[in-house]
Amino acid sequence: MGYSTMRPYKIIHNTPAALALLLALVSLLAQACSRVPEDNGLQPGKLNVMASTTIVADVVRSVGGEAVQVTSLLPPNSDPHSFEPTPQDVARMDSADVIFLNGAGMERPLELLIQKSGVQATVVSVSEGVALRDFDAAAGDVHEEDEHQGADPHVYMDPNNVAIWVDNIAETLAGLDPTHAEAYQANAQKYKAELENLDQWIKEQVAQTPVENRKLVSDHSLFGYFAERYGFTQVGAVIPSYTSVAEPSAQELAELQNKIRELGVKAIFVDRAVNPALSERIAEDTGIPVVLVYTGSLGEEGGEAGSYIEFIRYNVNAIVNALK
Repeated sequence: MGYSTMRPYKIIHNTPAALALLLALVSLLAQACSRVPEDNGLQPGKLNVMASTTIVADVVRSVGGEAVQVTSLLPPNSDPHSFEPTPQDVARMDSADVIFLNGAGMERPLELLIQKSGVQATVVSVSEGVALRDFDAAAGDVHEEDEHQGADPHVYMDPNNVAIWVDNIAETLAGLDPTHAEAYQANAQKYKAELENLDQWIKEQVAQTPVENRKLVSDHSLFGYFAERYGFTQVGAVIPSYTSVAEPSAQELAELQNKIRELGVKAIFVDRAVNPALSERIAEDTGIPVVLVYTGSLGEEGGEAGSYIEFIRYNVNAIVNALK
């Protein structure tokens, strides 16, 4: 596996379940990779790029333009926290020129698999250089038995962090394909200007929300970067963890309900890709609505959240409308 000169993020996830999955997948890798498909769909002359999520893939396409062919490992409307790669995914990664990951701990099991399987592609964490936010136990970020304590991987909730992604992506693509280096840089500058406009638009929309209403509760802890940038308080989460697959305790749920009542929280924001049952129960008990948003994945191409910029616009509109 070839890593870029950018420092890869640390891997601290090492549960028995993850290792069991890893060993099972690696044992099948040889079978999956030994059969080369007759038509892999790759276009000659283009860099073959893999991205871990649809969000990362969209940003890479914006920078790479016509010179790259980008495939996302995860489909639209999926939850990256519960993603389990298949041997076929490993075979696809092995044929890639470069694999872009969100990084910051978002895809720990996937990176473990890449390391153990011998995938030869360059692997880049697009979040390299982002000032990572540590989880705040006081704000309900960290589950009492959470093994994922550390940095919050949801850096893309602030478009200014995605501007750093853009620079990392452009640098990597130019290094792999110097012929199109100028085009990558031009695309990067254009997209960063769009991100600056998006940041300004968010501020204008948030200004419509009374300061006393800027309190966020979500299905899991994901709004930290957004809250810090735009003046919200992340009161807590149904699952006080960065991952949506953890399980809260009865005490944690009771404490969250008390916070919602005491602080006058207006809504619970829930990812469309996760089971909303627990959030709906808390919402019913506290008399507030559940508002569906996109958090770990884009929606279908051409839909209401088909690109990263549309994803952010959709979520901001949902938040502002719920908290007015």
